[in-house]
Amino acid sequence: MKNLLFLGLFLLLFTSCKTENDSLPVVKSRVFTSVAVDTLLQEEISIRAILIDSNTVWYAGSKGQYGSIDLGTDKRFSGHVTKDTLSLEFRSIAKTKESIFILNVGTPALLYRISKDGSRIKKMYQENHPKAFYDSMQFWNDEEGIAIGDPTDDCLSVVITRDGGTTWNKVSCENLPKVREGEAAFAASNTNLVVKGSETWMVSGGTKSRVFYSADKGQKWSVVETPIVQGEAMTGIFTADFYDAKNGFIAGGNYEKLTQNFGNKAITKDGGKTWKLIAEKEGFGYASCVQYVPNSRGEQLVSVGASGLYYSSTAGEKWSKLSGDSSLYTIRFMNDSTAIGAGKDKIVRLRFK
Repeated sequence: MKNLLFLGLFLLLFTSCKTENDSLPVVKSRVFTSVAVDTLLQEEISIRAILIDSNTVWYAGSKGQYGSIDLGTDKRFSGHVTKDTLSLEFRSIAKTKESIFILNVGTPALLYRISKDGSRIKKMYQENHPKAFYDSMQFWNDEEGIAIGDPTDDCLSVVITRDGGTTWNKVSCENLPKVREGEAAFAASNTNLVVKGSETWMVSGGTKSRVFYSADKGQKWSVVETPIVQGEAMTGIFTADFYDAKNGFIAGGNYEKLTQNFGNKAITKDGGKTWKLIAEKEGFGYASCVQYVPNSRGEQLVSVGASGLYYSSTAGEKWSKLSGDSSLYTIRFMNDSTAIGAGKDKIVRLRFK
């Protein structure tokens, strides 16, 4: 009787210690084996900057062009920025609740705010330094945003807004880690800058391939080395993404050796403090954009670049080629099975199956 009583008490304690989540079934993410593509836009434009705002795709590209596509109604808007005789090329795009922001590469650096109905566009920042070349832009929230670019001095160029994009101020190199000679950033897909909450990561290439980190929305910065290929002008990290504050992925390679598929992918599980090469001599070569699949627990990624479109369901250890299209430069997910891609002369919708 005592043994039975003891067993009953043990079972009661065991079941009472189980959490609510213990009783829930583990949902395994679906593994993709193919992708269906339909074209949303096809015209003469190079697009490396896209974002998804609810059911609308915004883009900015070459020849001063920008615009939007409502995926529900197919309502389209297109605009064009001219500046003297310059042919502007926009490779950075970001949004707040009220506005869209676009930023060109080259000098002068020109940052514009666009109303979401397309009726108003206004220049918010200009930088005339002959070395100005901005690569990427993101917002932490509706008031605070950041854009990064190549060095004009001995640090990466960083401009920050704290008032919703009305004013932008360049951060002094006294408050940023110094770069090495020949170290810069690549404007490949608006993904060499990543924000999660208050945390920020920006990545470099060239003579050094490093990750710069701020825990406090750009107030203080540190920098860590990575094992990504480096040492030449067109080597390094071209793209980065973080699934959450701990799990991240960087990719790139050698733009002059597009099929080289080693030294071009690395993973972190500690928020970017340390990086480990992964999938050496496996999968894609040079990549211009890598993105985590939403709701995949950090296990699924998609990459686009010179080798085509690749997919991993093993956190980047193994990759499968889903498309040979090498003309896509950038990609963003709408949900856990649909993404928008853009590149040379087109925007496409990608449905993963």
